[in-house]
Amino acid sequence: MISLFSKLNIQKKQKSFTSHSSSTMEDKVDWSQLPIELWPKIGKYLDNHIDVLRFRSVCESFRSSIPHSLPNSPSFPLQIPHPINISLINNLNQLTVYRIQPTDASSNSNLESLATCSSSKGWLIKVEESRNQPLRLLSPVSDRKLSYPLSSSNNSSVMLWNLMDYRVIELCKSYTIEKATPTRFSSSVIKVVFYPNSPWTSVEDCVSCCVFQEGKLGFMKHGDKQWKLVDEKNFYYDDVIVFKGQFYVTDKWGTISWIDVCSFKLVQFSPPLCGFGNKKHLVESCGSLYVVDRYYESNEDMRRNYVGRRHDRHDQDAVVECFKVYKLDEEWGKWVDVKNLKDRAFILSKSCNFSVSTKELIGYQGNCIYFRDAFDVRMYNLDDHSVTTVDFNPCIDKTLWSRSPWMRC
Repeated sequence: MISLFSKLNIQKKQKSFTSHSSSTMEDKVDWSQLPIELWPKIGKYLDNHIDVLRFRSVCESFRSSIPHSLPNSPSFPLQIPHPINISLINNLNQLTVYRIQPTDASSNSNLESLATCSSSKGWLIKVEESRNQPLRLLSPVSDRKLSYPLSSSNNSSVMLWNLMDYRVIELCKSYTIEKATPTRFSSSVIKVVFYPNSPWTSVEDCVSCCVFQEGKLGFMKHGDKQWKLVDEKNFYYDDVIVFKGQFYVTDKWGTISWIDVCSFKLVQFSPPLCGFGNKKHLVESCGSLYVVDRYYESNEDMRRNYVGRRHDRHDQDAVVECFKVYKLDEEWGKWVDVKNLKDRAFILSKSCNFSVSTKELIGYQGNCIYFRDAFDVRMYNLDDHSVTTVDFNPCIDKTLWSRSPWMRC
């Protein structure tokens, strides 16, 4: 399996900070001469593990200034109660989406073919992280586990990336629930989120929120013996997301509410959207909240049957006809019909929805939505309302397809 982080070479890089004096002369200040007490303060502003790892990789002084994380920070997989049978245990797994960008040093790496396709653009990867286990590479769109060629040098199944040769930017985290032991009970959860989660977070402060298959909303603080239902009378919830440090949910009418974690009450945040699609997806993009309304291709009777039925298999078995996108105007409390995402692309995967800038990525097209349905991975173009099947992973340029089949969706 891929070893992304544990195989990182710890290299010391000499850096300098430049300040301009009033006489326009440049005075170079050696970073090693800065007060030692500054480094722990700087390091504590890094809120994800990859940034902490890179900070600690600079030199011995940096490495000794902050730990990898707090001793009681979340470590995955986390054991959580089964939603139906509390005597059973499920695992909460963490998946992280990264943007990988080549640097000048990339030409010397074993990913040279990927780095040379564009001098500045990068690609997406999704990684499933688990303690004491190799990292697993997933498709950013379909969440399918990806295979890759064996190393020709030693026939090893481990692919080594030296992260000093690449810029690695964390875009978002997502979570999945899987059975810890074989059982006839399924997880019954179609979407789960977990917050807060950083190297400096205590796991005792973390909360999970989920949407069950029947559309009910579940909530659980770390250490709870069972899930609690929020708004028990409503079973039409479609999606949940963490937005600006709060849990936000949408129901089938497009009404967005946030959860008061102290009282377990829902507070309505938006007016009803009243979209007539079959499923609502929440997406955060550039600090704003969007609802993407998914319409299935079906006759009127089938369409009515899909509305309000939230079994996850419908997303994969049904064929998408179109999407409509709406942006919440928080100042005026109204919905704005969005016709153009400009250079942004929305990705609707099973475990999370997120937005990317296509200017920074290879293979993605602006003003498009990438998703999965009965035809596997597809793309909806908001310009001409066309739906096309994506026959390669959009994080890799198609010219590399023959050389990089391991990156397929």
